[in-house]
Amino acid sequence: MTSASFTVVDWVIFGILILFSGVVGIYYACCGGKQKTTDEFLMADRNMSVLPVAASILVSFQTAILILGQPAEMYTKGTQFFLSLIGQLGAVFLATTLFVPLFYPLKLTSFFEYLEHRFDCKAARVTATSIGIISTVLYSGIASFAPSTALSAVTGFPEWLSFTLIGVICAFYTFLGGLKAVIWVDAFQGIIMLAGILTILIKATLLVGDWGTVWRINDDWGRINFWNFDPDPTIRHSFWSLVIGTMINWTGPYGASQQSTQRFGSLPTLRKAKIALMLQSVGLIVIVTTSCMAGVAVFAYYVMKGCDPLTNGDIQSSNQIIPTFVMEVLNYPGVPGLFMASLYSGSLSTISSNLSTLVATSFEDLIKPFVRKKSDRVHLWITRILVLFFSAAGIGMSFLVRNLTGTVLQASISILGSSGGALNGFVVLGAFFPSCNRIGAITGPIVSYAIMLWIGIGQYSVIGVPEDFRFPTENCQTGNLSSMVSNFTMSTVDSGLMSTTPVPMVPEDNLTGLNRLYSLSYLWYSTLGTIIAVVIALIITYITGPRDAEEVDKKYLLCLSEKLSWLVPSCCGRNSYSTDQKIKGRTGQDNIVFSNLEERKTGGIMEKGSSHTMELHKMDT
Repeated sequence: MTSASFTVVDWVIFGILILFSGVVGIYYACCGGKQKTTDEFLMADRNMSVLPVAASILVSFQTAILILGQPAEMYTKGTQFFLSLIGQLGAVFLATTLFVPLFYPLKLTSFFEYLEHRFDCKAARVTATSIGIISTVLYSGIASFAPSTALSAVTGFPEWLSFTLIGVICAFYTFLGGLKAVIWVDAFQGIIMLAGILTILIKATLLVGDWGTVWRINDDWGRINFWNFDPDPTIRHSFWSLVIGTMINWTGPYGASQQSTQRFGSLPTLRKAKIALMLQSVGLIVIVTTSCMAGVAVFAYYVMKGCDPLTNGDIQSSNQIIPTFVMEVLNYPGVPGLFMASLYSGSLSTISSNLSTLVATSFEDLIKPFVRKKSDRVHLWITRILVLFFSAAGIGMSFLVRNLTGTVLQASISILGSSGGALNGFVVLGAFFPSCNRIGAITGPIVSYAIMLWIGIGQYSVIGVPEDFRFPTENCQTGNLSSMVSNFTMSTVDSGLMSTTPVPMVPEDNLTGLNRLYSLSYLWYSTLGTIIAVVIALIITYITGPRDAEEVDKKYLLCLSEKLSWLVPSCCGRNSYSTDQKIKGRTGQDNIVFSNLEERKTGGIMEKGSSHTMELHKMDT
């Protein structure tokens, strides 16, 4: 498909689907509460429905990278990456079991507020907020890279205008409609993403014949390779890294991050918050399975054709596999427009989620203490100005990304992942170690962040032995697709995975010392970062003097024995409630915040209270 083949019909479909986002923003600016308070603007009045929130949580973490990178990973490396879905589902379970019951009752607008209350330390909150803001702004710029370069290659649409368009659209509906608009647009964009990838899967399968033929071809070419139990952490993908490493990577984002807590905090009850997080796992299964199957089907198509465009040099990156297939096979009026809309939807959902996250954290953690006495109307306009500021910052970052080479760009993605261990460390220290003091809580994550940045950058000086996969080339004619994709020089990541430009190979036997450390699989980054943060923090705590655990309010802590007590049969003497779960409130506040606001039951009765009243309500069973 050349630029000329992006027809008027494609532009109309593309335009309608993208402009819908702006319409939603206008709707929520004119209806309902009209976003007149910061609580409505930032938290949707905590009265959203389960389904759109579940969809928003899903697409907040599934970007255009899913549409381009995950099929490319399956195409080039086989089916092993699909096991990461098990790890993600495990992360959803842990997040729902541990972190949602911990954070939801606290009614946080900024997730990092928890750190200040837990450690009685403003510096801990500001440190975590700073790490989160830097990482999110950087990722916002990168998230718009894939669809912008794709649209430029397909239509000749200028990249700089595409970057700006994404930022302006996100700023528009977030500025007008707040979190309500972001959540509803996310839900719509999730449908568009799924439609785009389903179209590719169905067409490729039909061209090959049927799914049985697709699977047989991939098996013949050595692509059906799920099980690698080698425990070596330098192996890019193994069962352990894909399941355990992925589970640790995703537990924080799903249960202990601003993106997730802001969304499940917009729901009216704890029960609905849990349902939303578990329900999004259904969408996760569908969209990840579909994108992985699409990569398998497209590989089978190129085997039958007898020429892999990547090996033949027709394209420069595996990320171009899916756009190339669309250009070559799906050149029907409207279909290219749908595909480009699905790419844009992935980026818009991520960037708008990042905008709402940045606004909430920066206002609550950095600005609000200085304007606390101002009216809520002033607070509302400050948050809207922040939307414009961070949108401009994201656009500016996109222009910087545009000028980076492939390896440097991929290194910046790796640097983003390095922040996960530090932020997870804050949460683990706060929730599981009551004796950890404020000095340790700040020092450990900072050291972790610095070390993981160093490892992430060093990784690009070492590349191990490449995996030996065959590609079809018997019918190749050099340059048969180059005219269509010559401008398509996208250098994003493969499903969040690193693919670098060639550098000198280091034999596997020589991976010693720093080279071996730099060769650590990216899937273990968050795990190693969390371990470093916790160990350093506990050492510093021991040196400087641990905090008295009795001083820490129980509502800020997690007791694993209590959370896992449901596994113990009642005949073994398991009590319904831990004696540690006492009704406690924040001094100086009108409302008592319970450690389990909605789940505290006694004979079918739920207890709710305030400093003035204590009422008994029948449980809604």
